[in-house]
Amino acid sequence: MKKIKSVTIRDSITFGESSPFVLISGPCVIESEEHTFYMAKEIKKITSKLGIPFIFKASFDKANRTRLQNYRGVSIEEASHIFSRIRNELNIPVTTDIHESWQADVLKDSIDLIQIPAFLCRQTDLLVAAAKTGLPINIKKAQFVNGVDMERVVNKVVLSGNGNVLLTERGNTFGYGDYVVDMRNLVTMRDYTPVIFDATHSVQKGCSGGSSGSNRHFIEPLAKAAVAVGVDGLFLEVHDNPDNALSDGTSSIKLSELEVMLNNICKVVG
Repeated sequence: MKKIKSVTIRDSITFGESSPFVLISGPCVIESEEHTFYMAKEIKKITSKLGIPFIFKASFDKANRTRLQNYRGVSIEEASHIFSRIRNELNIPVTTDIHESWQADVLKDSIDLIQIPAFLCRQTDLLVAAAKTGLPINIKKAQFVNGVDMERVVNKVVLSGNGNVLLTERGNTFGYGDYVVDMRNLVTMRDYTPVIFDATHSVQKGCSGGSSGSNRHFIEPLAKAAVAVGVDGLFLEVHDNPDNALSDGTSSIKLSELEVMLNNICKVVG
């Protein structure tokens, strides 16, 4: 497979070709229109100050929650409205994940980058549907897949007519709880496409109260390590009140701490 050297989002943000790392960030899930808009606006203030290219991310449906009773999100129609507001009023590119093939076509006009969830990275019909929208696609490497196998995943999209593909590393687990990050995957997958490192999901462990727990104190060290190895983007979930977040609060960075953390990470690359 011919290497994908760079991927550009909305003619303004480029992954790869020695561009500065891009931040994909936001709350895990849409909790309300007001909260989602607030988070996008506040993160943009921080990234603009630090000169970091920024793409906003929030899921509209957490379809793989640990428990059936856990909060999942909002309707795809409401999400489309919220994403369009963020894109048009705040001028921020937007990404979200899809879980079913039909969702790609519904969302294609209100987002700029389609995310394929880790659990679904090998689902052929989902990848083909995403490819056919013409939007760039970010595929998260599954917890049960190694970096080498992701070349075949990328090929499914490329052979479907879409060469704008990104890969995201989020650690591996072997069924015993903790995720382990093999930094070699960052190097391996970069032979295929630009690579993003998900520092927040990579610290998750087991279950806490029916939700994934985490080792939050490892987020910054892992992000620094990934930047030192060489990545094209960082994925960080952020919330203004992680302890009361409706999803993945234990692995989310507190909004008030984001600027200091990003500044520390930027020092690694000078």
